[in-house]
Amino acid sequence: MVCGGFACSKNALCALNVVYMLVGLLLVGVAAWATSLGLVSSIRIIGGVIAVGVFLLLIAVAGLVGAVNHHQVLLFFYMIILGLVFIFQFGISCSCLAISRSKQTDVINASWRVMSNKTRHELERNFDCCGLFNLTTLNQDLTSCAAICTKWNTCQLCGEKLLKHSDEALKILGGVGLFFSFTEILGVWLAMRFRNQKDPRANPSAFL
Repeated sequence: MVCGGFACSKNALCALNVVYMLVGLLLVGVAAWATSLGLVSSIRIIGGVIAVGVFLLLIAVAGLVGAVNHHQVLLFFYMIILGLVFIFQFGISCSCLAISRSKQTDVINASWRVMSNKTRHELERNFDCCGLFNLTTLNQDLTSCAAICTKWNTCQLCGEKLLKHSDEALKILGGVGLFFSFTEILGVWLAMRFRNQKDPRANPSAFL
C-alpha cells in the first residue's frame, strides 16, 4: 500500500531522519576510531567524513523538527541542504573506496618518519608490534620498541597492522556513506511531498 496520507508521510519522514541521525553518529564514530590510529589522521578524507557526519546529524535534527511541526520554511531549507549533503557525501564515499593500498602505505611511511618517539611507542603498545614495513627496520627497533611482544621475540610489523586497520576504516566509511547517500534522495523527495500536503488538523482556509 502506497503511503499517501499526511500522517503516513509525516511518520516516514520522521523515521528517515532518525536513521540519518544514526548514520551521522556512525560516520563520526568510525572516523574518530580511524583517527585514533594516529597515522590515518593525516588523510584529509577522514576529516571530510567527520564533517559530513556532523552536518548530517544537524540536518537530521532540523528535518525531524520540520516534520513534526510541518514547518514550511524549515522543510524547504532541509530539502536544499540535504541535496547538497548528498553530493558531498557521495564524493567523499567514492574517495574513501578509491584510495589504493599503495597510497595508504605512502601516507603511513610519511607519518611514521615525522612521528615523535612518544606517539610511536603508544602505537607499538596498542598494536603490540615493532618496526614498519621491512624486517631491517624491525630488527633495529626491537631494542627501543615499547611493545610487549619483544619479551618473546614474536613482534609483527606495525606497518602491516596499521595498513589493515586503515583499509578497514576506509571501506566501512565509504560503504556506509555510499549506501546511505542514496537514501538522501528519498529524503528530499519525501520532504517535498510532505511539504505540499495539507494538514487535516489545520484551518481549511490556511495556505497549503
